[in-house]
Amino acid sequence: MKNLKPLLYLFLMLGIPSLLLGANENVVDCNIIFEQRKAEIMKEIERIDEQQQALQALQSATQNVLDQKEQDLKKREVALNQKQKELEEKEESLERKMKRNEEILKQIKGATQSKIGETYSGMKDSKSAAILESLPDSEAAEILYALDTKIMSKILAKMGPQKAATLTKMLQKGPPFGAEEQEKDAVEKATTPTGNANSTE
Repeated sequence: MKNLKPLLYLFLMLGIPSLLLGANENVVDCNIIFEQRKAEIMKEIERIDEQQQALQALQSATQNVLDQKEQDLKKREVALNQKQKELEEKEESLERKMKRNEEILKQIKGATQSKIGETYSGMKDSKSAAILESLPDSEAAEILYALDTKIMSKILAKMGPQKAATLTKMLQKGPPFGAEEQEKDAVEKATTPTGNANSTE
């Protein structure tokens, strides 16, 4: 037994350092692996950061473009609204001018008709009838329409029956008288053959 103790002691003395050396080697290996993984992880984090920064830069650029387009659209909308307002104002101004012109024309026409009416009222019926028969139907109807009913009837009585009948129909329908005559002319032109067909008959 006494001989075994020194052997055991020797064995322990020799074995422990070798175990410790093996453990140290394992610790060193773990540290190397950890450092390598740490470096890989850091590279991956850097790559993710770069991608994130690139994505943020792209998002920022896209947002700037969208903001610029929105501003441009708002400017165009304001310009269009302004132009529309200007056009509406011009249209209103034109309508007012047209109404004013119509009123002036009515006044002028009324004054003219009044003077013509006074002229024909002062003439003899037979002379008035002769003059009105030579005028186009629309003009004769306008003049007669401006006259007093009694004077009108006397003048119509002095006209030829055909002309008096035509003017009476026109007077019954009332103004404007030119439209009917224009329609009549258009119908006559449509039914009349063109060219020299009439001259050869």
